[in-house]
Amino acid sequence: MADDPADIVDFRVPSGRYRHWRVRVDGPVATLAMDVDEHAPLHPGYELKLNSYDLGVDIELHDAVQRLRFEHPEVGAVIIASSKERVFCAGANIRMLGQASHMLKVNFCKFTNETRNAIEDATTYSGQTYLCAVNGTAAGGGYELAMATEHIMLVDDGAASVSLPEVPLLAVLPGTGGLTRLVDKRKVRRDHADFLCTTEEGVRGERALAWRLVDELVPRSRFEEVVHERALEFAARSPRPRDARGISLTALARSIGRDGIAYDHLQAQIDREASTVAIMIPGPDTRAPSDPEALAAAGSGFWPLAIARELDDLVLHLRVNEPEIGTLLFRSRGRLDLVQAHDEFLDAHRDHWLVNEIVLYWKRVLKRLEVSSRSLIALIEPGSCFAGSMLEIVLAADRSYMLDGQFEDDPTPAPAVCLTAMNFGPLPTVNGLGRLAARYLDDPDAFESQRAAIGQTLDAPAALAARIVTFAPDDIDWEDEVRIGIEERASFSPDALTGMEASLRCAGPETLESKIFGRLTAWQNWIFQRPNAVGEDGALSRYGTGKKAIYDRRRV
Repeated sequence: MADDPADIVDFRVPSGRYRHWRVRVDGPVATLAMDVDEHAPLHPGYELKLNSYDLGVDIELHDAVQRLRFEHPEVGAVIIASSKERVFCAGANIRMLGQASHMLKVNFCKFTNETRNAIEDATTYSGQTYLCAVNGTAAGGGYELAMATEHIMLVDDGAASVSLPEVPLLAVLPGTGGLTRLVDKRKVRRDHADFLCTTEEGVRGERALAWRLVDELVPRSRFEEVVHERALEFAARSPRPRDARGISLTALARSIGRDGIAYDHLQAQIDREASTVAIMIPGPDTRAPSDPEALAAAGSGFWPLAIARELDDLVLHLRVNEPEIGTLLFRSRGRLDLVQAHDEFLDAHRDHWLVNEIVLYWKRVLKRLEVSSRSLIALIEPGSCFAGSMLEIVLAADRSYMLDGQFEDDPTPAPAVCLTAMNFGPLPTVNGLGRLAARYLDDPDAFESQRAAIGQTLDAPAALAARIVTFAPDDIDWEDEVRIGIEERASFSPDALTGMEASLRCAGPETLESKIFGRLTAWQNWIFQRPNAVGEDGALSRYGTGKKAIYDRRRV
């Protein structure tokens, strides 16, 4: 934890108080205009010139994307644009990267990737299609931001360009999914991609269009007009209800102490000597509503949404502000039947726009948890409420322990778990496969047979048989088995654990997302530590000094 509270990176953004983005909603079309305040970096020591960005800029973008999904059901298309003349975005700020720690570099790239993924998720699953209006230079992360949208429009003036100059300029890679989106999403030919990624000035006009780097060229004289026309066309195809009322994402209440973080619902207790944080997730204390229209009254206090928001913020806080806390221990407390009832409500009303957004948010939070560089252990004890969507946390864990029976002298009934429809499709991992399905890669038919267990309470032996939990010790062995498992984890190299966990968590098929995070974890993590990039004579260190980088020419 930072010694000075002022050094804590806060991922919460007060509504409507952006320093770097201008948000305008005009009926079915919203515009997110990038207008970065160069004198307002997240940390001192650099200026955010030419719409270059740091983590603070992306925190605001993440917040704006979330708010458009929940607060503006009438919006069917979102334009990402620039308020700077003839400059779209110069990408990640180089001086920020040059002075940032390795940990901050990697976490910056990871969060930025997740924000780009949320834009794609909104386009694919929320009916809120994103377009990008490139009015000038889109370099590095600026072009990567454009590639996260569905439709890229480039002003055709002979000067505007798109580029990924990280290799020639900085000796690093496009850190927010650029290489993967280029060839897997936009289907750019490999030789064309090679040229783009090894030339500083980028590609312009007709060549950019012919090479599939952009989707449309528009004369500067008609640029704003055509961009708005195209956004209206996308919005017209959206299934989002234009007459519905959104809900406000109210400010998250959070208190941080030396050894704990507390929200309205979640409680996290840190053991610094053991390098663990024990996270207690409470179940709902009221029954699920009978009608999705009642959600407007509940607002962001509706239990599944409230828990998702708090867990999301906690994971982000731990990533950046508690780098030495290596193991997350998950517990829950509440009534299994109430969690099950909330899942049944969510499943029954998936066609309602707000219910859909809540389920999609849970999906994104679970993905964020899994791609975090932390060991995950779930503990299922008497009084737990790991059912359905909550059970996904158990399935996301690297290992789980479920007590077989009761604790001596404790009348609390033995723990049970429960499968719901949420475990069979709505909450996939980054590779598109459900967590329970991943347990049955060797026998898909057996996985399908588990649908018969939906709604049934499963004790420890049944949960073991269903491949839901890892171990089921009795009360005599419980304390020792859990303690040894946690202590062993803390004794291993964090670097090796990060690589191992990232390799094991997404068994099965490969997707755009799994490729992006796999490459980030391995390639970029490695390249960001190499002297050719960050050494005294490396490209990132010498950028802007007028001195050429000196490379170790050996291929490794």
